[in-house]
Amino acid sequence: MGSSSARGDQWTFLTNHARVLLWIARDQDVRLRDIAAGIGITERAVQIIVADLEAAGYLTRTRVGRRNRYTVDDSVALRHPAEAGHPVGDLLGAFLHREDAPDPALAGPDAAAAP
Repeated sequence: MGSSSARGDQWTFLTNHARVLLWIARDQDVRLRDIAAGIGITERAVQIIVADLEAAGYLTRTRVGRRNRYTVDDSVALRHPAEAGHPVGDLLGAFLHREDAPDPALAGPDAAAAP
């Protein structure tokens, strides 16, 4: 059983591709080095992932001066056949909009009774 607990500490639900896309969706002017530092992967790995996402149509890159600005197309379908009926915007929305949700602990006692 020792090997399964060691292996169990290694996996996550989201791929690095999803993480990079989420970072870009949060900040279209983000630098790749900042994404790499935030996710914990190399800047080169982020460059490869951005190229993959761009080639698949999930994002476009526009040069603005010396920087890049990224635009996410949230209407592109997820890649796996089991999720192909869902746009990537559904995934992004699940993670991006939770930050906008009010904290129930701060809403007060009457918030639970509100419709």
